[in-house]
Amino acid sequence: MLYQWLLTERRRIARRLVELFGREIDAYGRLSDAELIDNISLATEENLRAIAESLRDRRIPPTEVLVGPITASAARRAGEGIPLDAVMAAYNLGMLEVWREMVAHADSGDMADVLAFTELVLGYLQRATTAVAAAYLEERRRIESDEQQRRHTLISALLRGEPYDDPAGRAGFPMPSRFLVLRVRMGAHEDEAQPGMAAAMAAQRKVYRASQRLGPSVLSLLDTTGGIVLVPADEPVDGTALAEALHEATDVETTVAGVLAEPAEVAEAARQAQEVLDLAEVFGRRPGFHRLSDLLLEYQLTRPSPARAELAALLAPLDAHPDVLSTLSLYLRLGLNRRRTASQLHVHPNTVDYRLRRTVSLTGLDPADPTDLQKIGAALVIRASSQSLRT
Repeated sequence: MLYQWLLTERRRIARRLVELFGREIDAYGRLSDAELIDNISLATEENLRAIAESLRDRRIPPTEVLVGPITASAARRAGEGIPLDAVMAAYNLGMLEVWREMVAHADSGDMADVLAFTELVLGYLQRATTAVAAAYLEERRRIESDEQQRRHTLISALLRGEPYDDPAGRAGFPMPSRFLVLRVRMGAHEDEAQPGMAAAMAAQRKVYRASQRLGPSVLSLLDTTGGIVLVPADEPVDGTALAEALHEATDVETTVAGVLAEPAEVAEAARQAQEVLDLAEVFGRRPGFHRLSDLLLEYQLTRPSPARAELAALLAPLDAHPDVLSTLSLYLRLGLNRRRTASQLHVHPNTVDYRLRRTVSLTGLDPADPTDLQKIGAALVIRASSQSLRT
């Protein structure tokens, strides 16, 4: 039976169809192979399953059956910036190719199925494209709606420390007792390195997927590099899980810094979260979630203080010996492990020992002395933060 063949072969056919979309439809041609295979082919396969079941049942599926994976896929395409005419072209091209392949695999005993299938394809295409267009346009309206503008007005009021009761009421947003205020930094997706519009579409797709993963209960202002997110925190919020969820949704390195704050304190919390985020990156912390408590020493040592300049000057004699300075810095980062330090520098451990002795002779500070070690660590933190500010 033809419907059994289509059910069995739908994954192979879906892969072939998305390759065809990439060749024949300009907007799809701008997507990476991974994006086509990982996302577009899944929606295509779902369509083929629905068509096979229609052929089996000899009836066009009702509209409510199509509301789900197919319309959800259309909404994603809207949010990711793929034009509606490209989405509709994919449906028409896909249905035509499926019909051709079904006819090519039919034998003389399948003619009744072929005739039934032809009628079903036309009916399915009409009903599916209507549902797809409606879902696409509804998502575009949602993205551009007054409601979104009212939520942005509310976020702006919170970030400026202005009264927020009226903006919250107009946005229909129930104000929590406190927020987890997040500063988010997203890396560039590999697809953003493509030329022309392909890069812009990849960037928009990244932002859209991050916003979708956060959900409607969260206030956010995101662009292609990151932004600010306000998560209601009447109940505890797992910042680490949230950072991981953003990474999974966007497939890019995501670094997040968070500070808990009452609504009236959001502006100050956002400023502090930005400082924590900057410190996490300056000091080479891994992508993920970071709090002030994770960077207490670095935070304190980078605040204005009369002692900062004198601490930084302790290592000034090493400026003329960059190999000694870099070895000392790495040695501390690796927990005073000379063999790991030597391995990362691709030198013999004896070379590390020699450079550490040079530190003592040039600065008078001995990394083996606990008191001197604290001064060295503080000086390195201050110098790293100062270098970051200069660049």
